[in-house]
Amino acid sequence: MGACFSDVKGGMQAVGGTRYPPYGGGGSSSIIGGPNDAVDMFYRARCQQALCTPLELSMSASKLRDRDILSKSDPMAVVYLKKRDGRLEELGRTEVVLNSLDPAWIQKVSVSYQFEMVQNLVIHVYDVDTKYHNLPVKALNLKDQEFLGEATCVLSEIVTQRNCSLTINLQNKHGQVGPRNLGTLTVHAEEPVASKTVVNITFRCTNLDNKDLFSKSENPLEIECFDFDSDGSHQFMGTLKKSIADLEKLHRDRTGANFVLPASLNRGREKVLKGQLFVEQFSEKPQFSFLDYISSGFELNFMVAVDFTASNGNPRSPDSLHYIDPSRRLNSYQQAIMDVGEVLQFYDSDRRFPAWGFGGRTYDGSVSHCFNLSPSGHE
Repeated sequence: MGACFSDVKGGMQAVGGTRYPPYGGGGSSSIIGGPNDAVDMFYRARCQQALCTPLELSMSASKLRDRDILSKSDPMAVVYLKKRDGRLEELGRTEVVLNSLDPAWIQKVSVSYQFEMVQNLVIHVYDVDTKYHNLPVKALNLKDQEFLGEATCVLSEIVTQRNCSLTINLQNKHGQVGPRNLGTLTVHAEEPVASKTVVNITFRCTNLDNKDLFSKSENPLEIECFDFDSDGSHQFMGTLKKSIADLEKLHRDRTGANFVLPASLNRGREKVLKGQLFVEQFSEKPQFSFLDYISSGFELNFMVAVDFTASNGNPRSPDSLHYIDPSRRLNSYQQAIMDVGEVLQFYDSDRRFPAWGFGGRTYDGSVSHCFNLSPSGHE
């Protein structure tokens, strides 16, 4: 057998990740850039959501080609995720910026970043015809608009930049080089602020009925109180809805909030109960994600060790893991190295991968259990 190793260098001292459902790329599917089925299944089996990082892509362009006669172009950008079969899945569109060859779009496009995937992005820039300016951008038929250029990159290329911004030369469709400069596109990736904060809250209740005792602009939390019974027949004791800001204020003011009995449980009328909820402790702290480490200089170094012992069989036999197929089909070792290397290459600044072998004869004919696969020691 062979082995693949990764090493880390640099980065912050803390570690952390967040669990988010994939979005922007659709549901579970076997596409490059979509959720990884194996990882997704692993977490689903444990009633958890797969690890990924939500990102927002913001874009600007410079020196776009002017296709209008009486005024400058009215550009709009469309972001796609490229599937394994080459088809493009649209992730989102920016607004139309009027009369500009150097637009800075405000509308951001959401994408779910997954470290273990190679997520190929394709971005098209269009000049939107004046007669369509009264339509929402999602309703625009792109075939009716003037194509200004295409930019392609891998999402990992963006997030591994120091400022998470990447500038790309625009080309004709499918990467064809045009007769003239089509301008540049800059893509910036950032995590939503709400995804980087953890709130720890400790509650206390008072005056509950005696039944054996028991972003802040984001959506309110619904808190329910039950009287616990060991046989599972817990009795409902009240509910209340509060936002994170409300809970922080309760803690700051040292006041409580009354539970209520919903109208559905009280003959159609909501009833305010005597029982109250107090916030004993409230603290906020940032939660560092993988991207924080990458942007701080964290790198991954990919190292490979390949088994050359006789257990792998005769390398001239198609049954051997070392067999070199004349049709250039990759053997198991080559495929494993390619699959891992394609992902990790973006996180290694020199993109040179140390590669060793063991249990084989080296160039001088002696058997060695640690030798470089190439004279330079890199593949």
